[in-house]
Amino acid sequence: MKVAIGADHAGLELKAHLAAELGRLGHEVLDLGTHTTESVDYPPICAAVGQAVVDGEADRGIVLGGSGQGEQIAANKVHGVRAALCNDLYTARMSREHNDANVLSMGGRIVAFGLASEILELWLTTDFEGGRHDRRIAQIADIERDAAPRED
Repeated sequence: MKVAIGADHAGLELKAHLAAELGRLGHEVLDLGTHTTESVDYPPICAAVGQAVVDGEADRGIVLGGSGQGEQIAANKVHGVRAALCNDLYTARMSREHNDANVLSMGGRIVAFGLASEILELWLTTDFEGGRHDRRIAQIADIERDAAPRED
């Protein structure tokens, strides 16, 4: 699997850890920044991760920051992204089984490396259940489509 990953300065250390974990698990990593501890705005980085997933450059994406909240919100502005904030194992599993989340968000100031590794592995290996959840995913896509700016 190819995984796009991006973080702001607050998620940089967790990004390095998870990139190494992805490699250990046999996945290819597309690192979209940041690469320094200097303060950086996260929205463009998260949008780039989301766009890489939507465009098929990556199978899944990961966005990281201090809490993961803003990163999830920014990634979700890309049509076709279903980013989920998962700072625990339950939400990681549910985000895949019920929501077919294609972008994972975590907080580098919240989740320790050990738990982050567990969340990552669970999120990558959990399949979407489909069934009744298919229609809900379709409803989300309808909302996205209806909210898109219209050309006059």
